[in-house]
Amino acid sequence: MFDEPTPLLDLTGLAPPTDLAPADALPVEPMSAMGVFNGYLGVLVVAFLVTLLVTPILRRLALAYGVIDRPDFARKAHRLPVAYLGGVAVFLGVLAAIGFALLAPAPMVEAHPSVVSQRPVPVSILFGMLLITGVGLYDDLVGLNPRIKIAGQLLAAAVLAMEDVGVKVAAGVLAPIASAVGVDSMILSFNLPIVGAEIRVDLVYWTGTAIIALFILGACNASNLLDGLDGLLTGVTAIALAAMLVIALGLAVASDGPLDGARLIVCLAALGACLGFLPHNFKPATIFLGDCGSMLLGYLAVVVILTLGDTGRTPLVVAGLIAYAVPIIDTTLAIVRRRMAGRSMSEPDHEHIHHLLKRAVGVVPAVLILYGLGAVFGVIAVTVTLGRARIAYAFALIFAAFIGVTAVKIARQKIFEEQARALAEGRPFAQRRRAPRPEPTPDPAPAEPSRA
Repeated sequence: MFDEPTPLLDLTGLAPPTDLAPADALPVEPMSAMGVFNGYLGVLVVAFLVTLLVTPILRRLALAYGVIDRPDFARKAHRLPVAYLGGVAVFLGVLAAIGFALLAPAPMVEAHPSVVSQRPVPVSILFGMLLITGVGLYDDLVGLNPRIKIAGQLLAAAVLAMEDVGVKVAAGVLAPIASAVGVDSMILSFNLPIVGAEIRVDLVYWTGTAIIALFILGACNASNLLDGLDGLLTGVTAIALAAMLVIALGLAVASDGPLDGARLIVCLAALGACLGFLPHNFKPATIFLGDCGSMLLGYLAVVVILTLGDTGRTPLVVAGLIAYAVPIIDTTLAIVRRRMAGRSMSEPDHEHIHHLLKRAVGVVPAVLILYGLGAVFGVIAVTVTLGRARIAYAFALIFAAFIGVTAVKIARQKIFEEQARALAEGRPFAQRRRAPRPEPTPDPAPAEPSRA
């Protein structure tokens, strides 16, 4: 998993062939990452323009029908009600860009001839987008049980697995493990006899399905948790997608897998939608993503990450996760922090990284600092594709550990301050705030028989 991958990026073009061509043959221009990007640029432009122009329309609809986010002075930065439904604009922008890619493939074929033999954007990705957006929109409009939201995310993951999108990530994890323990990799797929019949068991497929479910759940909820300041999630996701785009362009130049074209289309569509929505969402925000948009951005980012491993190259998946490190770190710290304080994992608080930075420096500087952190992780992720995986992993680990230890120290300090305040007020400090389970009500004693 931590072997140095073959360098992928070549921004100047591939070396020309060394064998002699016929005298009358036309010179073949070597394909370059910039050439591929130029061929696919229309996808980004369409997503940007559609999202930019549709967002004000959806804002008016949200205000007209009362789909607004009311201020919460403890956890939210805005002081006036702000419209939701921004996620619908992002969805429409991404969908329009994917439709453009399917209807107008000629310039992309010229830049990337092998796209003709590649899979288009799989239907499972489109179905997952629709499902995630629908579940989030219903939650924004009328509210939804968290278990139903999780069920929707798991269904989106299952559909991806059915169409083999992301499943091969497990091959890059299981094959090295099998080799390390001296097990033949063929045993990863075997026939299991049951009642006179045999059932084919593919450990790579089922492990890959579990990884997809974990990634989808983690990314959707991590994005939702990070969406706490104007423009924060949109900008951080755009930066992560930009780093993934560089990696995807390197894969496309190498013609490494059947999902090269689909990966580029999804990445550029999501990036263009983020850039189109950001002017409306940056402080002072006139519209928010809502659960609909935050979960959709997490889903799209993790789909790109999963497709980076469609040939079993695990270091590229790790690179994608590094690019998306800011939401991952924030969510991990939230779990640790709430566990330390004895709170429920689903209980909201105002101790996220962006909340701490907001109180220290203000909203805009806090957002810009997290943009900077995202850019650093993006550069580290791209470094993996340059054949410097071990160096990149080391820097990512050190950087993430520093952020994590600092945040845990702050959380622990909050607990100590609450203890001191409780002692000063002469009341007991209960670290665990979960409501105690009600004691079972004893059955009433039977009435004594009347003696009358």
